[in-house]
Amino acid sequence: MGMAKLYFRYGAMGSSKTANAIMVKYNYWERGKNAILIKPSIDTRNGSRRIWSRCGLEDTCISMEELDMNKVKAGVYDCLIVDEAQFLTKDQVELLVKIVDDYNVPVICYGLRTDFQGNFFEGSHWLLARADAIEEVKTICWCGRKATNNARLDGKGGITKVGEQVVLGANDKYIGLCRKHFNLGDPGPELRTPDKTE
Repeated sequence: MGMAKLYFRYGAMGSSKTANAIMVKYNYWERGKNAILIKPSIDTRNGSRRIWSRCGLEDTCISMEELDMNKVKAGVYDCLIVDEAQFLTKDQVELLVKIVDDYNVPVICYGLRTDFQGNFFEGSHWLLARADAIEEVKTICWCGRKATNNARLDGKGGITKVGEQVVLGANDKYIGLCRKHFNLGDPGPELRTPDKTE
């Protein structure tokens, strides 16, 4: 068996990160392997034990705080899959590094790279620093360019760059934008109010 790796697969809002996480778990299950879905306990949008993707895929999960290290040490899991990994703490990222290095269990983390102000989340900061493999899950802006920024909608046809870093939400609160439209504060013609111009 090869050496396990810590993967960080990041993407803007709407890049199907959760759908990817659920499919990876399914692929392990289909091959008779035991993968477990995990999310930080701060993410309570779909309850503490469910993850749900915009395309309708959903599955059960545990919180990061519920991970049983005795099961990890006993080789119960063939893979750990972490959704919403931007919400991990530095200590939790270091625990994942230990699981990969000491117990040879691959860990695949899915999450945002930056917040609605363009700043790193704690989890993504440390995953970028510590992961063996960093991969982008791509999606596009309304204009067709690659979306690299996560914008928080202001509810008035624009975006906002002020407020708390963590405000849970999905399509109702956030949109992936290219850098140009993020900098312009333009969420696109579907969401823009008539007085906002391109």
